[in-house]
Amino acid sequence: YGSFTIGYSEIDNDQAVLFGGRFMWIASHNIGIGFGGTGFVNEYHYEPLLNTDVFLTGGYGGIYIEPIIAPNFPAHLSFPCLLGAGGISYITKDLDNNHNTIEEAEAFLIAEPGAELEFNITHNFRISLGATYRFTTQFEIGTNPSQIVDSESLKGFTYMATFKFGRF
Repeated sequence: YGSFTIGYSEIDNDQAVLFGGRFMWIASHNIGIGFGGTGFVNEYHYEPLLNTDVFLTGGYGGIYIEPIIAPNFPAHLSFPCLLGAGGISYITKDLDNNHNTIEEAEAFLIAEPGAELEFNITHNFRISLGATYRFTTQFEIGTNPSQIVDSESLKGFTYMATFKFGRF
């Protein structure tokens, strides 16, 4: 199946929106194996030390493994887990010229286990509501103590809705 996801999270104590997708092969109706990715951006805020607005953006992707419990029931559980890599960028926003500048960027490895309540809508369409938790390797971006973003800033829950299309 193929799917797209929209989610909400807090990244660096600011609200963030996440968009993603997956391409999966389901073996024996009980386990999905595939790949996918997610992009994110948090809301911009004023940074007094830089005298401008700043925000974080980035993305990650990798291999998905998704055990599915009772897939033929109208409502059932699945447990997707992403193992992969990604990157994050610290962006300054120039309001006068409507221009964004990447100040610093860093790469990381990620593990993101989750749980979803999935609904069989039609034979080829499912909707799931769920949550995941991001674990990342260590990284640090920013030069001043008040603007440092590290791996703790990215760790946290994401709440999402996923729309799945394919043969189940």
